[in-house]
Amino acid sequence: MTITSKPHNVVTLKHASEMAEKGKYAIGSFSPRYTPVIQAVLRAAQQAQSPFICQISQKELERYGITPKEFADEFYACLKSEQITVPAVLHLDHTKTFSVIREAIEAGFTSVMIDASEKPFEENIRISKEAADFAHANGVSAEAELGMIGTTDYIETDNDEELYTDPQEAKRFVEETGVDSLAVSVGTAHGVYMVKEPKIDFARLEAIRELTPVHLVLHGGSGVPAWMIEKAIQLPKGGVSKVNIATDLELSLLEALGRTERMTNAELKALSPEELNVGLAAVEATVLDKISNFLGSKDRAADFLF
Repeated sequence: MTITSKPHNVVTLKHASEMAEKGKYAIGSFSPRYTPVIQAVLRAAQQAQSPFICQISQKELERYGITPKEFADEFYACLKSEQITVPAVLHLDHTKTFSVIREAIEAGFTSVMIDASEKPFEENIRISKEAADFAHANGVSAEAELGMIGTTDYIETDNDEELYTDPQEAKRFVEETGVDSLAVSVGTAHGVYMVKEPKIDFARLEAIRELTPVHLVLHGGSGVPAWMIEKAIQLPKGGVSKVNIATDLELSLLEALGRTERMTNAELKALSPEELNVGLAAVEATVLDKISNFLGSKDRAADFLF
């Protein structure tokens, strides 16, 4: 059964994106990956009085050993225990399987992303429309991807192929799928930039914005210089309103713990409270930095009226 009695400050991605676009800032879509780290994301957003998105992808769920319900239950429990009052979105990121989308919506996610970007264009439209229709029927926002966003760590996606989004295709894609948000490939990549330098094709981003009315999403926000993010947000006719940040959070967690290898969710939960708190403090500081120095969303919670 779909959860209907959500806290008043838990909103859809569509609502949050509308406010961000109007205010000319972007909302961070933070991927804590481990359920104990959700607390650090929420605390940082509350401290900064910033709207925020808490997300996890299908591959992250599988890699870290978490179910959509476990993630959602921890999110809602933290909202209550931490007395979070700022606007929040619970988002399912890159997902290939319709059953996972169904599970997430039933668990209380307010936004889902179908990623059929590796499929032929017509098939991507068909799959994305089906997911968007299902999400909208359940009062949930839908995000899709056109073009292919590369990766270096294979946690969020399983392909390092990069294919830039075509603006004309984006226009047709949005019209025929009815999605609320579109993740575009304009030069960023998931993971750590080990060889290539981060870049954003601003002309392409402007052309997509010119032709599409939906909210634009920039994946692969970790490691991108602040000025690039700011310029992508502040494009004259509206830029990106959602920026995904995952790798930077995990890197700060592992560094604080003196580790180099990722853990499972169970392994992190088995740490002593003292050790865990050291890691959570590092993640909280990273989220605060992104909100304050990259996204422009600090003190924008007041934009939302509940």
